[in-house]
Amino acid sequence: MNHIEPVHTTGFDPRYNMPYTPAIKVRSGTVVYLSGVTAAPIYHSHPHVPAEFDHIPEDPAVQAEMTMENLIAVLEAAGGQLTDLVELTRFMVDQERNQDAINRVMARYLGSHRPASTSVEVVRLATDPRLVLEVKGVAVIPD
Repeated sequence: MNHIEPVHTTGFDPRYNMPYTPAIKVRSGTVVYLSGVTAAPIYHSHPHVPAEFDHIPEDPAVQAEMTMENLIAVLEAAGGQLTDLVELTRFMVDQERNQDAINRVMARYLGSHRPASTSVEVVRLATDPRLVLEVKGVAVIPD
C-alpha cells in the first residue's frame, strides 16, 4: 500500500492532463516542510549579495531545472524523493511569459506524480529580481 493516495472528486476524467491532484490522503509517514527554493544556491548570503546569483540564466526553463534540482537535493537530504511531495506551491514572476516553459520542465521532473498544488503570480522574488520561480512544499516520507 502506498503511503500517499491521490483523491479525486466524482467529476474526475483521466482524459484531462491536470498538472495537479485536488487532494492527497496521507496514510503514514513523516511530514517534511520544505522552505522555498529557487535556482539560487540553497545556501547563500543573507542579506543577499547579487553577485552570488550572476551565474543564473534568465531562461525560465533553465531556472526551473535548477529549482527542481535544488528541490530534489532538499528532499533527498530528508530521505525522500519527488514522489513524496503531497503539496507544492509555486511562486512565479510574470506567469503569462514564464509558465509554459516552467510547466514543461516541472512535468518532466514530476512525471505522472501530481501533488496538490497552487501557483501564485508575484511581482518579484525576494532572493534576486532576476529569478522567476520559487517553490515550497510539503512531503511525506515513508516510515
